[in-house]
Amino acid sequence: MKKLLFLLLTGVIISCSTAKKSSSLLQEDEFFITRKYIGNFLDYRQTGPDTFGAPHLIWIKTSMDSTYGKVSAYSKKCEFSAGDRLYLRRIYFSPGISGYWMYQIENDASVYYRVSEFQYDNKVLVQTWF
Repeated sequence: MKKLLFLLLTGVIISCSTAKKSSSLLQEDEFFITRKYIGNFLDYRQTGPDTFGAPHLIWIKTSMDSTYGKVSAYSKKCEFSAGDRLYLRRIYFSPGISGYWMYQIENDASVYYRVSEFQYDNKVLVQTWF
């Protein structure tokens, strides 16, 4: 009887300790997704690919153009509306053993575009903005 009570008590203690660990893992995962305000949408222009098979780029101009320059993203057209608040989101992907950061520009609604890693106007990598 004492052994059964001891095993039951040990099982309860172990299950509670793993619950605390998993909740701390969730907080750690939330750190990987960040979002930064980069201005209100003003205008955009689209450029076609230089070579066959290369991606189309859109150049997005925001109200904070003096800080970030025009943001280049992959798309043929831009569906942001004038005055939309735009954010740069950094998301960590780990499909296998190693992972990488992916950047996207988005508004408050559900419109988003993947951002090119190299911002040609300012000649900087987008990861330096974080």
